[in-house]
Amino acid sequence: MQLRRSMLFVPGNNPGMIRDAHIYGSDSIMFDLEDSVSVLEKDTARFLVYSALTTLHYGKKELVVRINDLNSQLGIDDLEAIVRAQPHVIRLPKTENAGDVIQCEKEIERIEREVGIEVGTTRMMAAIESAEGVLNAKEIAFSSKRLIGIALGAEDYVTSLKTTRSPEGIELLFARSMIVNAARAAGIMALDTVYSDVNNEEGFRREAEMIKKLGFDGKSVINPRQIAPLHDVFAPTEKDLQKAYAIMEAIEEANRRGSGVIALNGKMIDKPVVERARYMIERANAAKRSTVEEV
Repeated sequence: MQLRRSMLFVPGNNPGMIRDAHIYGSDSIMFDLEDSVSVLEKDTARFLVYSALTTLHYGKKELVVRINDLNSQLGIDDLEAIVRAQPHVIRLPKTENAGDVIQCEKEIERIEREVGIEVGTTRMMAAIESAEGVLNAKEIAFSSKRLIGIALGAEDYVTSLKTTRSPEGIELLFARSMIVNAARAAGIMALDTVYSDVNNEEGFRREAEMIKKLGFDGKSVINPRQIAPLHDVFAPTEKDLQKAYAIMEAIEEANRRGSGVIALNGKMIDKPVVERARYMIERANAAKRSTVEEV
């Protein structure tokens, strides 16, 4: 299982962060060529990220690159360089509809064929950042087999709603619900937006707990200090984990008896409960493996 609890934004024009990005413990590293890079530094950032991907070793970290909007030449230039460097995932910003994903996929496939990379190797993630994109979340989620997930970009989204972000996040509830449901229907992951107040750990934890309850797989982060509390929120409690193991043991016992009835502590266990228990154990084991690999 590939965990994506945390996806650390790394500005593409920051050589120090690019070099050290793997030491902070995030599940994924996202090198950014878009909003964190000024227009005057786009070419430099593209070169730095390309060089990092082709010369530095990041262990088993998932490597993601957020390119510029494909409606500009900058986005095409990004793909021409970055696909050749073979990151795991290209993140497409400002995705409005399935056509945006398909356009990006065609460009990626063209470059893969030109340089001899196996077609389909480069995965994609679509960031939804507008009212139109949210309403089209389902068609976006189903638009390509390359998609590993869809993500919410809140700043542009609230601007398109003609409002602002609040501490409670009520203005994002509809978008978050749409994105989670679309992702689950398509069998891909849902990633939440950044929490920009890096000094407010309590607020960050509240938001992380909320998006976990909504069903998100993880969250983009802009500061390494946010990674540990985020992973802590997404970790199952020891009590919940022990209950999950007990459920799986009850299933094994029922199978040994040849019984189709599964019970634990006098209560019947149905299929959804079993699936949740299995998923919790898989995530806990994946988290342990990730921790071991970092040590």
